[in-house]
Amino acid sequence: MSKLITLLHDVPLFQDLSVAELETIVPLFAERKFKKGTILFFEGDVGEEFYLIHSGVVKIYRIDNSKEIILSLFREGDFFGEMSLVQKGLKRSATAETLEACSLYTLMRSDFQQFMERSPRLCLKLMEVTMERLRKANEKIYDLTFLDVRTRTIKTICRLAEEYGQPKAGGMFIDMKLTHQQLANMVGTVRESVTKVLQELQEDDHIAIDKKHILIKDIQAMKKQIY
Repeated sequence: MSKLITLLHDVPLFQDLSVAELETIVPLFAERKFKKGTILFFEGDVGEEFYLIHSGVVKIYRIDNSKEIILSLFREGDFFGEMSLVQKGLKRSATAETLEACSLYTLMRSDFQQFMERSPRLCLKLMEVTMERLRKANEKIYDLTFLDVRTRTIKTICRLAEEYGQPKAGGMFIDMKLTHQQLANMVGTVRESVTKVLQELQEDDHIAIDKKHILIKDIQAMKKQIY
């Protein structure tokens, strides 16, 4: 279970806990394997589990008028479903699906509740994490409402760079494969519109795309187009 403790050290929700406290939590987690394309839960399901990704990629999305809107993409070290730890009986606000084979650690609210009651620090951290997620959700709603497709696309690429970017020769490499359709679902538009923006950004030498990976050549120049 040492690999799980190492993973938990990097999770904002648990990073303030001591090794001894983490060792107490670790037995509460169950490791589970899922195939690509597995629905972990549907929007409207009652939430009872918290998920921590050991490997793989999970997308969180909603269906709006038969159109898929990707709210988040999560990968190794990311977590989701934390609202299920806050209150019993809360319903899922979105659907979660694996984009590739995944290894996940799951934590049942019923198992975690007693530990949470003994740790005020953990309760406060859970509140902070939840509020940050809500802030990002509100920002996304604003973007979908007021920003044009080009600006939303650039902002989404910059956000992905902040979350998954790796400095490399020639710029910032987003370490996650993205199809034009997936990016369009994140931006909240049709694939053709995102493809057009990506082509323009490549022609202007702001980005390069190779095998579904995006390299941002000048992140600051990209950000200047947002504001």
